[in-house]
Amino acid sequence: MAAMFKPVRAVLTAALLTIATFAVAAQMRGDHPDTYVVQRGDTLWDIAARFLERPWLWPEVWQANPQIANPHLIYPGDVISLAYLNRVAVEPGPREEAPVTGVPLSEIEGFLKNLRVVDEFEHLPYVVALEEDRLRGSSGQVAYIQGLADAQPGQRYAVVRPTQRYTRLDVTECCDVMRASDLDFRGRRALDSDSMWSDVAVPDNGRELLGYELHQLTTGTISRGEVGGVEASTLVIDEAGREVRVGDRLVPVEAQPYDLRFFPHPPKQTFEYGRAQVLAVTDGMSYGGPRDVVALSVGARDGVDNGTVFSSWRVGSNVVDRVEVGTERSGYTVGDASRVRLPDEFAGHLMVFRTFDTVSYALVMEGIRPVRVGHELKHPDAPY
Repeated sequence: MAAMFKPVRAVLTAALLTIATFAVAAQMRGDHPDTYVVQRGDTLWDIAARFLERPWLWPEVWQANPQIANPHLIYPGDVISLAYLNRVAVEPGPREEAPVTGVPLSEIEGFLKNLRVVDEFEHLPYVVALEEDRLRGSSGQVAYIQGLADAQPGQRYAVVRPTQRYTRLDVTECCDVMRASDLDFRGRRALDSDSMWSDVAVPDNGRELLGYELHQLTTGTISRGEVGGVEASTLVIDEAGREVRVGDRLVPVEAQPYDLRFFPHPPKQTFEYGRAQVLAVTDGMSYGGPRDVVALSVGARDGVDNGTVFSSWRVGSNVVDRVEVGTERSGYTVGDASRVRLPDEFAGHLMVFRTFDTVSYALVMEGIRPVRVGHELKHPDAPY
């Protein structure tokens, strides 16, 4: 019986490969070059966009051509050949420079080093004062640290600041409610009128904490521990960065906290509507465009990894049908029966470059309108 299935399986496998190859070929750009020499400053997204209408399909081209030993290691000077649609080859260049990366490192390096998401931070040591009782401290100045009783001279720390608290409310009727709350200098929520009303309506025990965002400000080196009756360790700020203030926290310096050698690819699973959203845009903005960094409400536990590409959509409005109800009635008095759900509106494509358990960071790659907080995340090929 098993022998009967082997030919069928072989035919089915061949058919699937043919379909996959055809699908990729159908997405080839009409003006794609037969060969391309990789240049310094290129990214894997840029190279894929030279050949494909949809850069996130690039892994399928590589997978169909096993002669490429490691597609994540492409160097300036390499010659990529696409002489015919189902055959890709790489002629190695001089290999004198670092391999190209998935996203432009120069444009996001600050975010890669400066943002992380943690479950808690109140246990971390913190700045209790600055030299000469200053309000702010910068490179070359001293900060005094509480909570590093065993600190030794020469140890290096990054100074970080809690800036956002990300939460999710699981709403079974429709869509999850995501929230990004600003934090004050102690890392506690800065309440405004909106948060006060929402927090009264839905207490914290009804929300899932997705994590706290820590923004790295600078680094420093311990010059003296808690000795001779002194109850604070001394940290010399040794990197030009953002100013340090009382309440900022300390974490050990990470040697290499990120890896950019990844290819763009679609998400591994489809999310229920309202589950995956844009949580925040960096620098406190509500809107973002190409090369802006955004925080997403899904992470490693949801199967999201570096290189995952999403499309971002403005959620369709639920408008009042004024032809039916007239113009004199207030929208607050009109029920769902007299409203019209409009379609979602495509904004742009995002690619994840750093992932934590419940939250990830993505770079806006392209778009036709600004990406905004609250946008729905879908498969990059979603038609609506």
